[in-house]
Amino acid sequence: QVQFVESGGGLVQPGGSLRLSCVVARTRFLYSMGWYRQAPGKQRDLVATISVDGSTTYADSVKGRFTISRNNTKNTVALQMNSLKPEDTAVYYCNLYPGPTSWGQGTQVTVSS
Repeated sequence: QVQFVESGGGLVQPGGSLRLSCVVARTRFLYSMGWYRQAPGKQRDLVATISVDGSTTYADSVKGRFTISRNNTKNTVALQMNSLKPEDTAVYYCNLYPGPTSWGQGTQVTVSS
């Protein structure tokens, strides 16, 4: 079964930056990947995707602020988040895209002054 281990979250002030990382284990890293987030009381939403060859897509709410990247030799996916806003506060998860499989524990991002 595929495993996802996310890290890099924390508390940051509005306008600040964070870099999230995800290690993908127990699979050949030949899938499109996505970063998702779930705010308290809300559904889990797709934030960004990256294909095997590096093509990317972003939710409108994060375009121009977030950058997704991957390292196919290390089986990792990263999310660079700049100009963070309070509404970015959520637990962030990485998973396959489309068709997410079992979820990891996620990493909490809190944007607050």
